[in-house]
Amino acid sequence: MGIDRQAFRALSYGLYIVASTEGDRLNGQIANAVMQVTSRPPRIAVALNKENLTHQLVENSGLFSVSVLEEDTPLKFIGLFGFKSGREVDKLSQVKYEVGETGVPMVTENAVAVMEAKVTGSVDVGSHTLFIGEVVGAKVVSQETPMTYAYYHKVKGGKSPKTAPTYVEDKMEKPEEERREEMKRYVCEVCGYVYVPTKGDPDNGVAPGTAFGDLPEDWVCPVCGAGKDQFTPED
Repeated sequence: MGIDRQAFRALSYGLYIVASTEGDRLNGQIANAVMQVTSRPPRIAVALNKENLTHQLVENSGLFSVSVLEEDTPLKFIGLFGFKSGREVDKLSQVKYEVGETGVPMVTENAVAVMEAKVTGSVDVGSHTLFIGEVVGAKVVSQETPMTYAYYHKVKGGKSPKTAPTYVEDKMEKPEEERREEMKRYVCEVCGYVYVPTKGDPDNGVAPGTAFGDLPEDWVCPVCGAGKDQFTPED
């Protein structure tokens, strides 16, 4: 029957920052594969790509932290940890974090909860390593709703009902073909972010209903910072 990779998005995920340290070096990355695997003792597992700097730090230090992100986390914040390399950017210098009892950084900005763990085992699963760690510290940071991976993908590109303040009425005075062209979605070739005209980019001053062609010339992808010239129309 083949493999439709969209099927994997039906699995439940969250959105997290996994961070670690080695000496004076700190780094973190976005991860969606984090789960609790035992309660006594409390253990969690995280899957990290072998090519990422955070993987290297966890492997060498045997330590990691997990920050559970809230629904309202800005895309720019997610982009910092998801589409920037720690080999080129000091990510932790740009956000709020605390140092745990193990010395590992725990990002508290936009977090619902944080925890730190010591690695007790690992499994090579191909492109990733599954690190299993015993939790040595954990706390609730806020009472906000945790973000799910489905929310990250769907709500960011979702439509607004007529009762919502973000609802934009169709411009019926224009020809159908012209309206379709204006409302065409554009995809960032760097990170895959989709600009949806009906949603706009409110975090950066772009009102819902703004066509891609009407975006300011200095507008950049809210996730990775790519310019307009690195966007292409969605098929």
